[in-house]
Amino acid sequence: MAGAIVLGLLGVAAALYAYYFGSATVLAAMGARPADPREFQQLHNIVQALAIGDGLPLPKVYVIDDPSPNAFATGRDPNHAAVTVTTGLLQMMNREELEGVLAHEMSHIKNFDVRLLLVVATMIGMAALIASAFWNSVGRMRLRGQGALIVLVIGVLFTLIAFVVGPLMQLALSRQRESLADVSGVELTRNPTGLISALQKIASNDKPPERFNHAVAAMMIDNPEEHHGSFFSRLFDTHPPIAERIAALQRIASVQQT
Repeated sequence: MAGAIVLGLLGVAAALYAYYFGSATVLAAMGARPADPREFQQLHNIVQALAIGDGLPLPKVYVIDDPSPNAFATGRDPNHAAVTVTTGLLQMMNREELEGVLAHEMSHIKNFDVRLLLVVATMIGMAALIASAFWNSVGRMRLRGQGALIVLVIGVLFTLIAFVVGPLMQLALSRQRESLADVSGVELTRNPTGLISALQKIASNDKPPERFNHAVAAMMIDNPEEHHGSFFSRLFDTHPPIAERIAALQRIASVQQT
């Protein structure tokens, strides 16, 4: 009983932390910094135009100094959201392509994907930390009898959440939300060509960001570690195959042209 109560309290605490502080934690973990409006004027202009076009509050804008092209959105709701891009993405994309990527990320905000994935990612990360701390200290514990059993059960549960249940939930949610954000982003820009071209360029990159975090990978527009996996490994991917995403957008483009 006591173990269940402790486990429940820890779960509630983790959820509350994820809701209120998860976004800041993700940005700090990825080494993101606020994007200076003068240095990144085009980036700010595109975000502002998309926010107005979609009727969304203006999100905060961050950059990560990293050559790997990537982007993600985070936050608990549209009023507390942030869009982050790497400097590698800014260097690789023209304006049309950058608009396609940012429209994709703004769609995550509009669809409240950011809240869902943020809470899941943060809770997985916290569960992993608790599980790691538990197994590192288990040899020093001097608990016996029922107390030892309760502590062991708590450790095993957090281990399962961190490395089995949590990741499976995350990949299922992320795949679905990524495909939806592609379509929603195109609906916003009315221009599938930009996102198609951006994804084609991103597909050529196999190097993840330097401070790549597997808990954050599901939030990113692409996970470069998944580009060359086998069929079996793709069952555990956080994103649909990038070729399938491009093909779906090309079908939308062909319909628009008819």
